[in-house]
Amino acid sequence: MLYWLSQFSDHVFGLNLFRYITVRATGAGITTFLLSVCFIPMAIRWLQRRGVGQQVRQQAAAGGLTAFHQQKAGTPTMGGLVMLGALGIAVLLWGNLTNVFLLTAVAATMGLGLIGCADDLLKLRQQGARGLPWRMKLVGQGCIGLLVGLTIVACPPQNTLLEIPFVKTWSLPLGWWYIPFAMLVVIATSNAVNLTDGLDGLASGCLAIAGIAYGILAYITSHVVLAQYLDVYFTPLAGELSILCAALVGACLGFLWFNTYPANLFMGDTGALALGGTLGVVALFTKKEFLLLLIGGIFVVEACSVILQVASYRYRHQQRVFLMAPIHHHFQMRGWAEPKITVRFWIIGALLALLSVATLKVR
Repeated sequence: MLYWLSQFSDHVFGLNLFRYITVRATGAGITTFLLSVCFIPMAIRWLQRRGVGQQVRQQAAAGGLTAFHQQKAGTPTMGGLVMLGALGIAVLLWGNLTNVFLLTAVAATMGLGLIGCADDLLKLRQQGARGLPWRMKLVGQGCIGLLVGLTIVACPPQNTLLEIPFVKTWSLPLGWWYIPFAMLVVIATSNAVNLTDGLDGLASGCLAIAGIAYGILAYITSHVVLAQYLDVYFTPLAGELSILCAALVGACLGFLWFNTYPANLFMGDTGALALGGTLGVVALFTKKEFLLLLIGGIFVVEACSVILQVASYRYRHQQRVFLMAPIHHHFQMRGWAEPKITVRFWIIGALLALLSVATLKVR
């Protein structure tokens, strides 16, 4: 909306500022933060009146975390609805709504939010059940990944190459295989963030860090001078994704204001699936898919810990690799305080994000 006003900059002083991505990204981040901080307290009161609270899962109790999880029972959940609402308003206000990458990314975010919302509602209605069947989740996430993949293949410059970190002269051409690859990326990142969302402030803090990193990468990718200097793929349409990343960061920071230990609100699958998928979509559009393994290193480790635990239990005569998975629960079982685990994971996430940006030069 404000970007559209910039066309009148010849007649009204100051409107030319809305042409600049840096200005609009800053505005989007501040907008989502303020909206989240203003509306989350009202959402908490509304959810409390209707008894929309966290259920303690039986497997958590069986795994020895009863004391930890009983403290969280009844805490309002589905805070992701406020986060997505704030993000949507900020993008409408500050984004260029003719940019197909931005529109597709927002559509993917909201679509994943609907899947997460349905999952949360089923869990609440069935008092702690698993929610949507996992096959239905995967189908929904896969369809959204399909939309993203088709957009990349259909839009010029139709870039289906995979840029390899630390390597300047070689990339991996996928052609039409890029579409199933895009589906895999969206499914993996969405579920990895969802698995990480188990401690107060853990997922939201790590998402904010990753959002900052991808916001910088999106800007560099769309800036012809910087892209040529760093010898990365120049993708002019990716610049508007900086607005989306800034909105994601602002929403996470606003939510973190109420989600730090002890949390007053949880984002639920509504927020975790949606915002996790957003990272995957931005990684695809900016051609920084492999860097997602580094920027989202915490999410990768959390997901791998679950995969290793399940595989070991099934194929090694019920032997476990960790005391409990995801890995943040392993450290809880070892006696680490919840805030200590969260902050240390934030520190690792920040270091990985800095390293990922450094890879643009170390090639």
